[in-house]
Amino acid sequence: MPSSTPQGAANAVLSAPSSGAPARPAARGVLVALSLGMLLPSLSASIANVALPSLAQAFAAPFASVQWVVIAYLLTITALVVSAGRLGDLIGRRRLLLVGLAVFALGSALGGAASGLWPLVAARVVQGVGAAIMMALTLALVSEVVPQGRAGSAMGVLGTVSAVGTALGPALGGLLIGAWGWPAVFWLNVPLGLVALAMVWRHLPDDRPAGPSPARPRALLSFTLTSYALAMTLGQGRWGALNAGLLLVAVAGGAAFVWAQRRAVAPLVRLALLREPVLAAGFATSALVTAVVMATLVVGPFYLAGALGLDALRLGLVMSVGPAVAALVGAPAGRLVDRRGAPRVGAAGLMLMFAGSVALPFSSAVWGVAGYAAALALITAGYAAFQAANNTAVMAHAGADQRGVVSGLLNLSGNLGLITGASVMGAVFQAGASMQPLAAASPLALTAGLRLSFWVAAGFVATAGLVTLLARTANRRQADAH
Repeated sequence: MPSSTPQGAANAVLSAPSSGAPARPAARGVLVALSLGMLLPSLSASIANVALPSLAQAFAAPFASVQWVVIAYLLTITALVVSAGRLGDLIGRRRLLLVGLAVFALGSALGGAASGLWPLVAARVVQGVGAAIMMALTLALVSEVVPQGRAGSAMGVLGTVSAVGTALGPALGGLLIGAWGWPAVFWLNVPLGLVALAMVWRHLPDDRPAGPSPARPRALLSFTLTSYALAMTLGQGRWGALNAGLLLVAVAGGAAFVWAQRRAVAPLVRLALLREPVLAAGFATSALVTAVVMATLVVGPFYLAGALGLDALRLGLVMSVGPAVAALVGAPAGRLVDRRGAPRVGAAGLMLMFAGSVALPFSSAVWGVAGYAAALALITAGYAAFQAANNTAVMAHAGADQRGVVSGLLNLSGNLGLITGASVMGAVFQAGASMQPLAAASPLALTAGLRLSFWVAAGFVATAGLVTLLARTANRRQADAH
């Protein structure tokens, strides 16, 4: 059974026998620091969610306003994660990661010291800048410090650590808020961020920057991604003229970015990357499967509370089953990737996700909470296995000078999946429940909404499988042609 600590996990990955070079002690320290880099963004997201009721009470603010504490963080990461990855390639990943960790710690301190709601939202933007840098560079740096043949295990460890952060957030946040109030959930990240910064400073060697990059493409990409994210999140699932306008702006911005990149001497994103079948499929499937996981987070609470009658405590326990299973599966799935190959493990993960999505509406109707939890466990176990395989395959196809931007694109695809999944799955659930207000919907209507939502989710997983199959076929043809 894998160790539950970053240090133990790093030792397990880096000290295990492999055909590559033996692990160096410094590399173990780097992997621990990078594990913290995966833990902190996910922990910061989930721990803030549980603080929303306390923030609404503390600032006498409506939920629609308090929700910006979460939205601002996610929007900032989405807008900046690709640019952060490319900047790491150009100016040095170690240097930028140190900056990101310092910015994250600063944003956390500002959040803990905030005297009002909107200063807290601003602090979350600062925190999101640091988190975007951490997320963009972690996967890229792992490929440099992990011995050859152990990349799958390392990706599995990072997936486990990320899932642990997501699972730990609600419970830890509840304890901290009960003992010291809502500021404690932000102050917690300050010492953790400083520990990670110290470890990176000590263990990670200097890297050579590739040179400056024009700021205009980064600004255009950030503007485009922010427009899309706002289009998907404003209105709380209700589509209006503002959403449509923002989406049109995002489409126009995307077209302008592609046009500019085709003519750039040193492009932010080499468009040739998106013509690589494995890379393009990896980004697309990451977004699809993450949207399915988001369905469990958006749809689940309404169904569990309204149809199964769970109180807040029991609802939280059931919701934690998914991240807990992902945490247990991530590291073993990574080892399977090293032994059996990414294609087999990825296919198995998609099969589990499809089975869980199809089964969830029926198993919960027959066996109640136990049936729901069992199907949720299948979905998240499959997700952890697929992501370990997909991340390994994508990073293996990234050139040394593009690892930062490829890592950023992987994280971006996941974030876009979260945003799109929250919007689309929320709307599908509402439609399945006969468009009734969810707070007043009957158990029968909520069950109908759940069924429709996870039929759509099963369709997303099937689409991911088809995309993966087509990419493998295209990749084989390219290999045969060369």
